Order: sequence, then C-alpha cells, then structure tokens
Amino acid sequence: MNFSKSRYCGLWQCPKLCWLKQYKPKELKIGAGVEARFATGTDVGDLAMGLFGQYTDVTVTKPDGSLNISAMITKTKKLLNDGAENICEASFSFNGLFCAVDILHKEKGGYAIYEVKSSTSVHYIYVVDVTFQKYVLEKCGIKVTGTYVVNIDSNYERNGELEIKKLFKITDISSFVNDEEELVEENLKYAEEILSKDTEPNLDIDMHCTVFDVYRLSFKNALQTYKKGIVSFEDLRNSNLKISEIQKRQLNFALEEREPYIDREKIKEFLDELTYPLYFLDFETMQLVVPEFDRSHPYDQITFQYSLHYIESVEGELKHKEFLGVSGKDPRRALAESLCRDIPDNVCVLAYNKAFECTRVEELASLFPDLREHLLKIRFNIKDLLVPFQRGYYYNKAMGGSFSIKSVLLALFPDDPSLNYHNLDGIHNGAEAMAIFPKIKDMPLEEAEKARNDLLKYCELDTYAMVKLWQELLRVAKG
Repeated sequence: MNFSKSRYCGLWQCPKLCWLKQYKPKELKIGAGVEARFATGTDVGDLAMGLFGQYTDVTVTKPDGSLNISAMITKTKKLLNDGAENICEASFSFNGLFCAVDILHKEKGGYAIYEVKSSTSVHYIYVVDVTFQKYVLEKCGIKVTGTYVVNIDSNYERNGELEIKKLFKITDISSFVNDEEELVEENLKYAEEILSKDTEPNLDIDMHCTVFDVYRLSFKNALQTYKKGIVSFEDLRNSNLKISEIQKRQLNFALEEREPYIDREKIKEFLDELTYPLYFLDFETMQLVVPEFDRSHPYDQITFQYSLHYIESVEGELKHKEFLGVSGKDPRRALAESLCRDIPDNVCVLAYNKAFECTRVEELASLFPDLREHLLKIRFNIKDLLVPFQRGYYYNKAMGGSFSIKSVLLALFPDDPSLNYHNLDGIHNGAEAMAIFPKIKDMPLEEAEKARNDLLKYCELDTYAMVKLWQELLRVAKG
C-alpha cells in the first residue's frame, strides 16, 4: 500500500520527480496557485459525487486528518458485497498498489470507473491514471465494465440553480485505456527499479523540464537547443542560432557588466502618446471552476477589484481610488458602475500588459449594455506601460529577460522597501489574491476585515508601481 495512482502518474510524467517525492518530500514547494487548484479539485470531486443519484462516500480520516486507508478498503468491500449502486472514493489495494476511485458506478455485469477532473479538456495523463485504477481493481477481482473521465463543460452558463448534469461532461476513454493497459506491468517494474534505490536517478532533461530562462524561447526550441549541446548563455550567444535583438540584449547583459540600455527617443515617443489627466488601472480577478453567479461560465475571469491612481498633469498631485467587491456576491455590476464613475470619458488610461484589463472591460461591456458605451471608451483609451520595457527601450541586467511588473520594478528600484511586494502583509501576488477573495465570506469578522485590507494594499501597490515606472521613464527621457 505504498504505491498510489498519483505516484504512478508521477512516474509517467517524470521518474525523477516520482523519486524526489518519495525520498525528499520536504523539498517540494507548493505555491498558493497550486494549493488553490488542489482545493478546487476537491470541491469539484465532491460535487460530482451526486451525478448518478444516491451514493456512499467511503472516505475515513484519522484524528490527525490523514486518510484511514485500511478502514476505507474494508468499507468498500462491504458496500460491494451489499451491491451498492454508487461508491465514491472506492478503495482497493493489491500487492502494495493502492487506488481510490472517484465514482464506482454499478452496471450490468460489473462496475464502471469514473475519474473526476476539474479541467475543461481530457488529457492523456487521465488515461494513465484510470488505467492504473482498472489494473488494481481487476487484480482485486472486480469486473470493470467501462472507464470514463468526468470533467467540466466550459460552455455551461449558470442561470439560476446549478445543474450538475450540464456542468459536467463524460468522455468514454476505454479504447485508450485498453492500449495503455499493456504497459502497466512494465511501468510498475520500472517504478520498483527507480524507487528501490536511495540514490537520485541520473535522467536527462526531457519534455517535462524547464531548460532555459531566455525571453520568449519556446519550450520546444529550448529542448532542441539543449540537445544540440547548447547549455549556457555563453553557448547560446556563440552559436549560430537565430535569436531576437531582445534575447541578444539579455545574453549580453547577463554575461557582461553593462550600463543600463536606454533608448531615449523611443521612450519619448511612447510618453508623447499619453495625455492628461492620466489614470493607472489594475484589476484583480478570481476564476471559479463551478460558477456561482448568473451569466457566468466555468473558469470565467470574474473581476472583483480594481485600484486606480490618477494625476491631472505631469506635476499634479497623485490621487487614488479603489473598489473591492463583497465576497460571496457577484461583484461585476457594482464594479462596472464604480469604474464608470471613477474614470471619465475619453481620458488616457495606463495598464501594465493591457490585454488583460482590456479583455475584462470588454466582458463588463457585454454584460451590461447600459454601461457599454462608457466602458468601451475606457477600453479603447488604455495604453500599455509594458511596451517600453518589453520592446527593449529600457533594459538592465537585473531584469533577467523578464518584463513582468514585479521583475521590472525590482530591477529599477531594488532598495525601495515601499515597492517590495514581499513586505506586504498577507497577499503578495495575484494567485494569493485570487485564492483568498472567495474565502472571505466564510471568515470571522476580524479575519475578513484583515483579508480585505490586505487585498486593497496589494492592488494599490500594483498601480503605485506603475506610477513609479512612468516617473522613471519621464526621468530618463530628460537625459
């Protein structure tokens, strides 16, 4: 009972990762985004349990919160003997192999496996996962009559009560599972070979690895580059591979001590396109797999917050406005109305990587026809503060080929603690903001107030950072 389906899938994806999880589990780093995906998967799995009507969930936990696998296996056996129609987390073990089936559904002649996923598409790793389950079940004497993936239908639009039969779609993967079955025992032998040794396997870089941290060097090209023996920035610079001017600049700055590169004329051209009053806009969104609000779909970007710094003239006073929705309620209408009040018609708006803000404004305009005209005026007056950095008008070594606002900010203002996101309390990035907002509705009052304040401070820093970058462009443009 020491080799689960998750380890089997991990072996298939990357044998070294599988080994590391067994021998060096403490070195595994899980960020807020990954934790949120785990929580989402659990919520989706719980919701899908009712797809076929009445069911029994065999999950049993110990006092420390870990799964009581022995009890789950015993409970599953009893339910099978009793002819249960639907068993969720049905648990089986065979020769040290363990799996829990999301939904085991009784059919004529046996049981079908339904694997629940929170994604909107079916990936081959799901086939690998289900194949392992089928292997274990059949070794335990269960007749498996079908194998299916249950995942999210991105076309589902909620209006009124949630309809889980429309939210989920079911895909028969039996033909793929039949092909994959032939490889299970070979894979298990390989797993035993890998995991029986306490020395890390010496495996080469492959499709699952990150190879180079070079600006816009695609994963495929990076792997091909590596296989040609190009393994360092110096190798890449000295090779005859075609790379962009921005990539060349990144390599040159990484390998040599150079003064910041500044193209004053290009920066002036960018600044001349801006008019006053000038507004700096940043949105925060959440992506709910299970839509909570009418006229929303799975994984829609639900805009719940914005920060807005603005200035009447170049030398004017910097002012600030903001909006934060109420957790648990659809924030979009109130946010759209507030945005229209806070941003006048036909003023210049700056965003960093404006495609995100533009798309969110377009979505709001589509949702609320009475606000459409004003919202679209905002959208078509948004200019992109990313441009002078991404196009290489201003570059220094510390940027390291990254033009995210956090990378550029740290590169230009390394010693300003007020611009360091790590100094914020509670929320330090968009993934954390996205994860915490939906939870606020369930928090005690004091904790909820702190979370809201943390969100406001985080989003405010995003637009203040934009102001500082704009001011730096003004400074260097003067020469």
